[in-house]
Amino acid sequence: MSIPTSLAADPASAGLEALRTANREFTRRYPGETGGRQPLHTVYGGGHLFRADTARKLGAVALRALEEYGPDATEFARAVGMPPALADVVYRRVVFKLQREPVEDFRIDFEDGYGNRPDDEEDGHAAAAAGEVARGLADGTLPPFMGIRIKPLNEELRRRSIRTLDVFLTTLIRTAGRLPEGFVVTLPKVTIPEQVGWFAAVLAEVEGALALAPDSLRFEIMIETPQIIVDRSGRSALPALLEAGGGRISAAHLGTYDYTAGCNITAAHQGMGHPACDFARQMMQVAFAGTGVWLSDGSTTVMPVPVHRAAAGATLTPEQLAANRAGVHHAWALHYADVRRSLVQGFYQGWDLHPAQLATRYAAVYAFFLEGLEAAGDRLRNFVAKAAQATLVGDVFDDAATGQGLLNYFLRGINAGALTEEEAAARTGLSLEEFRGRSFLRILEGRR
Repeated sequence: MSIPTSLAADPASAGLEALRTANREFTRRYPGETGGRQPLHTVYGGGHLFRADTARKLGAVALRALEEYGPDATEFARAVGMPPALADVVYRRVVFKLQREPVEDFRIDFEDGYGNRPDDEEDGHAAAAAGEVARGLADGTLPPFMGIRIKPLNEELRRRSIRTLDVFLTTLIRTAGRLPEGFVVTLPKVTIPEQVGWFAAVLAEVEGALALAPDSLRFEIMIETPQIIVDRSGRSALPALLEAGGGRISAAHLGTYDYTAGCNITAAHQGMGHPACDFARQMMQVAFAGTGVWLSDGSTTVMPVPVHRAAAGATLTPEQLAANRAGVHHAWALHYADVRRSLVQGFYQGWDLHPAQLATRYAAVYAFFLEGLEAAGDRLRNFVAKAAQATLVGDVFDDAATGQGLLNYFLRGINAGALTEEEAAARTGLSLEEFRGRSFLRILEGRR
């Protein structure tokens, strides 16, 4: 039977090419998730302190802190506020992680963690840090992701920033002959898109000078100033940063404390949970959604360290030991809560400033994904089984738009190390090949 229609196959043909062009431009600008592994955190350390085995040493410190202040799953779970039902499995996975790969991403810091020093001293530290990276490459001791943070590109520090980067990269390439996998440069305190555009041009020149492959130098931007959230015209400058970066921007990191200070919030109230930070996070999410740019939250600055230390030849009193334990537990609980808040808000990476925070970083991430495993697995299993039909599991209604979100939950959990592919497959009924395809639509197409 012929179905009657009134329009031509391509109606409004005069404007069709403009639509096609706009559609292609949208796809270019918003390609979606990259599918690559995003690190769970970035550990910052002063450029003058970095050594080839720094990541391994940080892991050893983290394990000692866990052994002293959270020696078993029950005490550790109670200290951080973790559900008791998850304590054993999370604790085992945290210990394993700290033994095997304690640091996922490390940033050799020549900004806040380093300070302002004489030029010859910073030159020497930049060259020495590059030599240590080269040694770590040879010895296989580097974390899977790493990079360098330079100073801002304002007029006072621009030349110093670029010289540090030049010294570091020139020394590294001449010594090791290559960049580490997952290498990235961190550009802090961005205030205008022109800084980003100029920096992208500088990186292109560095690639030419050192015979590196085009676009091999990637960088991440730090969102630390209110003026980049809303500029002088009343618009958000965040989308313009991405355009200015020319495809080199891999991530955007929220600088919690600089940002809140820039909003005139007093030090006593600066923190990850301040509403000003929530606003900045939401602006970042909206600006970078679908672009493939990773988002990272800030840091918890209350350190899990003992308040009392014994003098040489002396021992601490029981009261001092108890105070130490209480202080570390308090800092752990705060960090655990901050990490969980970030995860709830869709920020799957954050900063860590002390090795004892590594245990709570991984614990919070693992618990976050494990506690929702059963419900998410049932929802995804039922949803896929009925293909594009809506399905009801318990009191949660899913429509077709939810499918990719449910799949992303498991993909994120696998990326984080909270779940194995086999666990996710067993819980959802999906095959390993379907998970590795990372596309809900492909799963449906393959099952029809």
